[in-house]
Amino acid sequence: MAVINLTLCVFVHSVKITCLTEERMKLSEKGFELIKHFEGLRLHAYQCSANVWTIGYGHTAGVRLGDVISAEKADAFLRRDVADAERTVNNAVSVSINQHQFDALVSFVFNLGAGNFRSSVLLKKLNAGDYAGAAGELLRWVNAGGQKLAGLVRRREAEKMLFETPV
Repeated sequence: MAVINLTLCVFVHSVKITCLTEERMKLSEKGFELIKHFEGLRLHAYQCSANVWTIGYGHTAGVRLGDVISAEKADAFLRRDVADAERTVNNAVSVSINQHQFDALVSFVFNLGAGNFRSSVLLKKLNAGDYAGAAGELLRWVNAGGQKLAGLVRRREAEKMLFETPV
């Protein structure tokens, strides 16, 4: 399991009072490959199915018509964007999840955004301990621009399968 331990220590007048350690999960290489597979690598800016300017592996921040990047820059954007998605999942999920579930959720957040995840029935079910219900909710997020997209159906099915795979 990819985990980062964060330790918060509180000091008062140079006397240590307490230390709290919190584990922060990180996307596995398998998770990166899932995202790369479904996003695809595009080195020239394009408008995605939701009419958002996109480049690299699904990077959207500050992208404009005519932008061109290298494969190395695409990887850097991916790592930064994944870190945002990891933070969202780590902060929003209040129940224990395994690495496969984390990877599936990070892919979902990467694709749909933190706001959609935070307000989703999927997250509500997951945090209530309804893992099967949460997995089923993944399949509801298959529309873009008002239309059901085959690529999103395939992605959600892959995320659901990964979410349901024991470690």
